[in-house]
Amino acid sequence: MSKLSERLLKFNSGLLPDMVQLKYKLMSENAFRFFRGTCHLFYEDLSKVRKFPIAPPTWICGDLHLENFGSFKGNNRMVYFDLNDFDEAILAPLSWEVSRALTSIFVAFNTLKIKPAEAKKAAKFFLEIYSEILTGGKAYYIDPRTATGIVKSFMKAVKKRKEYDLIQHLCDTKASNLKIIIDNKMHFKVDKTLKAELKQLISAWIKNSREWPNNYIVKDVAFRVAGTGSVGLRRYMFLLQSRKDKKKFEVVEMKQTRSSSLAPYVSIKQPKWKSEAVRLIFIKQKMQNISPALLSAINFQGETYVFQEMQPAADKINFELIEENYNELERVIKDMAMLTASSQIRSSGIHGSSITDELVAFGIQKDWQEALLNYAMNYSNQVTDDYNQFLSDYNNGEFSISDNKKPGRDIKSE
Repeated sequence: MSKLSERLLKFNSGLLPDMVQLKYKLMSENAFRFFRGTCHLFYEDLSKVRKFPIAPPTWICGDLHLENFGSFKGNNRMVYFDLNDFDEAILAPLSWEVSRALTSIFVAFNTLKIKPAEAKKAAKFFLEIYSEILTGGKAYYIDPRTATGIVKSFMKAVKKRKEYDLIQHLCDTKASNLKIIIDNKMHFKVDKTLKAELKQLISAWIKNSREWPNNYIVKDVAFRVAGTGSVGLRRYMFLLQSRKDKKKFEVVEMKQTRSSSLAPYVSIKQPKWKSEAVRLIFIKQKMQNISPALLSAINFQGETYVFQEMQPAADKINFELIEENYNELERVIKDMAMLTASSQIRSSGIHGSSITDELVAFGIQKDWQEALLNYAMNYSNQVTDDYNQFLSDYNNGEFSISDNKKPGRDIKSE
């Protein structure tokens, strides 16, 4: 067994074995999917680099890549486009966040077979916009009024989408008793005992919540798979129906939390969190302009979960659709760079993060930019090598388990 496989198996031990099998399958699709599923490898390798630009500590989402920007409805019911995955969020040098974002550009563009020269151009443009926003010291945000290009079209579509449109996509509307469609790809069946416990949990949350009108009932529950890196954690989605208006539905989710995979490699002192869910929510609220509706922490069977209105997997930019339109690619890269810098400015001076003046001073400097660009470009080659090694090991059965632990069986309370 290769050292790479040992690292992967060790990191994913403790997660749901059947879902980890699905995670490995997703990671085998291409190098970018592999990159998205191996955040821990990136930072383990980065922590060993001796000469890496010293940068101010900021709050970072930790796993910043092109797929971790998306659109969602905030708690004010407006639609926003922003960073949207904070599982790995932590206080760390800002250069760590930027280097992962840059690496994702090189890996993603290579996966899409976009010329290396275009990837380097896009990465340099990201750095240019990022440092420009950081130097300005002002945080910006994107909603349908401020969006441009494909992001604007994308957000308009999300804004116009009605709850029932989502329900028709997720559920079997022809059935007498509305239920979530179980496809054993993104939605998996939950066994009866666990489903009853989850229904009771969310029903109690609705009853006691100050943010939610007490007129919804839980119609159905399913296990949900989304993304790549978090596959293996427990994640449940709930179909809610209004008691007063039978045509009004909501879909919410709760996702298990665990410590950030960056934690072993960050030497900066961290706040003492009551739970990992509290950590995630605190940082999410500080970095995002407006956070998703219903964002809160829930305890269930000794584990902490983040609860919020569900964001459909489709509410992300599909780069395959714009790969040949460089003007659109450039606009998206610009937006993502602006949002990255803005999230750090917005959360500056809080619980150990650098004040805005320090971020401005760093943004003015130029020496770190070339160093991060070169690191990202070189590390993207390492990602390709690691992916090829993983694919070989995967095809040779290094990651296989017994049939009774493969995806497709009912999720139980284990």
